[in-house]
Amino acid sequence: MGAPSSPAPTPTELPPAPQAAGPRSLATFEAEAEFLAPGTQSVALFSQLCIDHGEGALLVDVDRKRYIDLLAGVGVASLGYGHPKFVNALQRQVARAHVGSFTTEHRAALVKLIADIAPGDLTRTQLYSSGAEAVESALRLAKAFTGKKEVVGFWGGFHGKTAGVLPLLSGSFKHELGPLMPGMYSTPYPVPSRWPFGDVSEETCLEQCLAFLKRKIELETTNDVAAIIVEPIQGTAGNIVPPAGFLRGLRGFADSIGALLICDEMLTGFGRTGKMFATEWEEGVVPDIMTIGKGFGGGFPITGIVIRESVAHAKPWANPSGSSSSYGGNPLAAAAARVTIETILEEHLVEHSRALGERMQTEMRSWEAELPIVRDVRGRGLMIGFDLMRPGTRTFLDKRLTRWIFDTLLARGVLAMIYNPEVRINPPLVITEAQAMEALATMKGVLREAMEHVTA
Repeated sequence: MGAPSSPAPTPTELPPAPQAAGPRSLATFEAEAEFLAPGTQSVALFSQLCIDHGEGALLVDVDRKRYIDLLAGVGVASLGYGHPKFVNALQRQVARAHVGSFTTEHRAALVKLIADIAPGDLTRTQLYSSGAEAVESALRLAKAFTGKKEVVGFWGGFHGKTAGVLPLLSGSFKHELGPLMPGMYSTPYPVPSRWPFGDVSEETCLEQCLAFLKRKIELETTNDVAAIIVEPIQGTAGNIVPPAGFLRGLRGFADSIGALLICDEMLTGFGRTGKMFATEWEEGVVPDIMTIGKGFGGGFPITGIVIRESVAHAKPWANPSGSSSSYGGNPLAAAAARVTIETILEEHLVEHSRALGERMQTEMRSWEAELPIVRDVRGRGLMIGFDLMRPGTRTFLDKRLTRWIFDTLLARGVLAMIYNPEVRINPPLVITEAQAMEALATMKGVLREAMEHVTA
C-alpha cells in the first residue's frame, strides 16, 4: 500500500471539546501571550495550562487539576517531577557554584559514569546545553576526523533546528528558510508501513533502504561523506522502530566508505527504550559518536556527545576551545545529569521501562481490532507510537479530529502528544503501572468516541 496519504476527507461535525484549562491557567496564559513571542511548543499553545508543580508522573496546574503525563516534556523528565534525589542534588549544588567550565567533582564523576555505561569503547564525553548544539559538534568532529565534508541523514529524522542541521530536517518546517547548507543529503528510513516504493516486508524494506543509500551516495554526492547520522528509533516521525539489522547494515556501510556512524540518542538514551541506549537493541553495533540529551539531565538542559578514543583527538575540533560551550557541563548541569543517571540505575528504571512498555503495547495492540482508527502500534520500552487513520485506508485522520481527541483527553486528565495522527507516548520513566493503565483506559474511551466522527 506504500506510504500513508495526507489527510483528505474532513471529519463529521464535532461537538465542542471540553476546556481543560481552568480560569487561573487561562488568565496566566493570556497574560503571558501578550509578551511571549510566537512559535512555542504546540502542546503548550493547545493546552493553555499553567503548571504549578509535579509529583512523579503527575502534573498539577494552578487550578489544582491533576494530569497523568504521557509526554514528559517530550521525553525530558525521565525522573518525573519533584524526585527527592534530584531536588536535593540541585539544591545542594546551586548553593555552592552553578556556572563555569572548571573541573568539579560532579563533572569528573559524570564523565566516568557515562564511559562505564556507554556502548563498547565510547569513553570520551563533551558536554553542551542543547540538542542541536551537540549534533552540530558531532558533525564538526566527523569532518575533522575524516577530512571529508558531506553528511547523510534520513527522511523523518530530527536533529535540531539550527542552520547546520536544518537540511537534515524532513517536512515543511524548513520551507522558506533557505538557502540550506550544501553537502547534506537525506534518504528513506526503513519503515515498511511508510515505504515510498510500495508495500513491502520488513526484510525487503531493509534491503531496499541500504541499496538506495548506496546508490544515493554514488549518484548524488561528491563521494566525500564524513558521516551518516541516524536515530536508532525515530522520535519526531512518530516513535518509529526500524527493522532488525538496520544499524548493523549502516555500521558496515559506513566503514566501507570511510564515514563515521553517528547515532542520535537524544530521545532514546538512558532507559527510554528499555535498554540504556537504543543502539544496544542491535548486539555488537557501536557508533563512532553518540549524541545524548533530553532525559540525560532529568529535565535540566544538558546534552553531550560520547566518542571513541580514536576519534576524540581530531583537530581542529580537539584544540583548546575548539569544541567548548559556555554552559556545557557547568556544575549545576553536571550535578543534575549525575544524579539522574545514578537514580535510573539504582531504581532499575531501565528494566521498569522495558516491562511496563511491553504491558502498555500489549494493551494498545488490542485496540487495533476494537478501534479501526488505531493502526501500527509500535515502540520499545516507554517510547511508544501508533497512527490514527481512516478505517481500511492508509489516510491519516484529519488534524481537526486529532486536536479534538487531544483536547478531550486533556480535559479528562491525560496529557499526550495525540494532536497529530502520528501519536507519541513518552511518559516519565517513573510512571507506575496503575497510572499508565489508567491513562490508557481514558485514551481508549476518547478514541471510541472519536470513531463516531470519522467519515466513511
